[in-house]
Amino acid sequence: MEDVSLALPGLEARGDRTRRARELVDRGLPAAAAAARRAGWSLGSVAIVLAAWQLVCLTVSRDFPTPLASFRVTLELLRNAFTKVDGVPGIGFQVLASMRRIAIGFSLSAAFAIPAGLLIGVSPTIRKLFDPIVQVLRPVSPLVWFPLALVAFKNMGGVTSSTLFTIFVTSLWPTLINTAAGVSSLPPDYRIVAKVFRFSRWRYLWKVLLPHTLPYVLTGLRLSMGTAWLVIVAAEMLSGDMGIGFFAWDAYNAGSYEKMIAAVGAIGGVGLALDRGFTALHRRFSYEEASR
Repeated sequence: MEDVSLALPGLEARGDRTRRARELVDRGLPAAAAAARRAGWSLGSVAIVLAAWQLVCLTVSRDFPTPLASFRVTLELLRNAFTKVDGVPGIGFQVLASMRRIAIGFSLSAAFAIPAGLLIGVSPTIRKLFDPIVQVLRPVSPLVWFPLALVAFKNMGGVTSSTLFTIFVTSLWPTLINTAAGVSSLPPDYRIVAKVFRFSRWRYLWKVLLPHTLPYVLTGLRLSMGTAWLVIVAAEMLSGDMGIGFFAWDAYNAGSYEKMIAAVGAIGGVGLALDRGFTALHRRFSYEEASR
C-alpha cells in the first residue's frame, strides 16, 4: 500500500503544526492562569486600599482628599509633568532633580562603601577597629546629619553639598556591612584552593573573593538605594530645594492635599522601580539563580 504521507504531502506538516500549537497551549495556559491570579490579588489589594481611604475621608477627616479627587489632580500633574505652571516646574522635573542628587550621593557612597567593606571583611584587625564607629554612626537619623552638614559645608556648596552628604552618609552602611559580611563568609576551602594554585593577590581578588561577595554587595546596594530614596525626600523638605520632597512639602503648605497624594504616588512608584532594578541585578548575578 502506498504511504499516506507520500500521497498527501501536506498532511504530515499540518500534523506537526497541530502538535506544536497544542504544546504552546499546554505551556501557555498555566502561565496565563498564574498571571491572572497575580493580577487578581493585586486588584484585591488596590480595592482594600481604596475602600480604607474612602472610609477615612468619610469618618475621620472631611478635609482629607478623596481617591477620585486625588486621581483627577494626579492626571493633571502627569499631563504637565515636564512643563512649568505659573513658573513652578512640573512633577516630572521635581522627580528628575531628586534622581540627580540620588545618583551623585549614592555613587559616592558605593565607591567608598565597597572597598571599605572588603577591607573590613578581609582583616580582623580593621574590623575590630572600625566596628564601634559603624555601630555608633549607623543609627543616626538623617534629620540630625542634615543640619550638621549645613554647618560643615556652609562655604562649600551650602544646601546642595549638605543634601549630597546626607545621602552619602546614610546610604553608606547597608553596602558596607553587607560587603564585609560577604567577604567574611568566604568558605575556607576557597582560600586553600587559591593557595594551592598560587593565585596572586589580584587574581585571588578577581577570581575568588569578588565573585563570591557580589550577591552580598548587590543586596547592600539595593538596601542603600532604598535608604537614599527615603533620605532625599526628608532632606528636600528641610532644605526647601527643588525636588519631590520639596514638592510634597510645598503642596502641604499650600493646602493642596491632592498634590501631596500625587507626590506619595510618585515617591512610591520610583522607589518600586529602583528596587525592582536591583532585584533583577541580584538575580542575574546570583549563583543560585544561575544554576537553575
